[in-house]
Amino acid sequence: MSGKLPAMHHVVFAVAPERLDAATAFLTALGFRFQTHELVDIGLRVTLDWDRGVELVTPIADPPSNSGSVADFLDTHGDGVFSVVVRVDDADAAMDVARRYGASGEFRQDRSENGLELIEVQLAAIFGMQLTLLSTNLP
Repeated sequence: MSGKLPAMHHVVFAVAPERLDAATAFLTALGFRFQTHELVDIGLRVTLDWDRGVELVTPIADPPSNSGSVADFLDTHGDGVFSVVVRVDDADAAMDVARRYGASGEFRQDRSENGLELIEVQLAAIFGMQLTLLSTNLP
């Protein structure tokens, strides 16, 4: 791993769809600057301030509600901290380390488009930590 990684990258808050606009407005009033993306393939609306380390996620129509999904989290816990994202050089190598300590992966996404390369691996809670491993070519 490089000298700068691993590093805490951002926190992900799950917010019910009916409260997303108010939550976004609140954080925007505090100075966050969001970009919103609909990831139809995984059933999520993602509102992210990459530079300031905050992400809001909410399910869109007919979201998957399998264990570990945002919909499942909201049904079980309500709004709250869904995950803390740790940036690593190599998500697969970091996942191998996590497995040695008893963690399993609940969700993985690989995105490669328009020069973007991103791998995220959401771990099942380990030692009380809800972590997601992120490797990307974005600065």
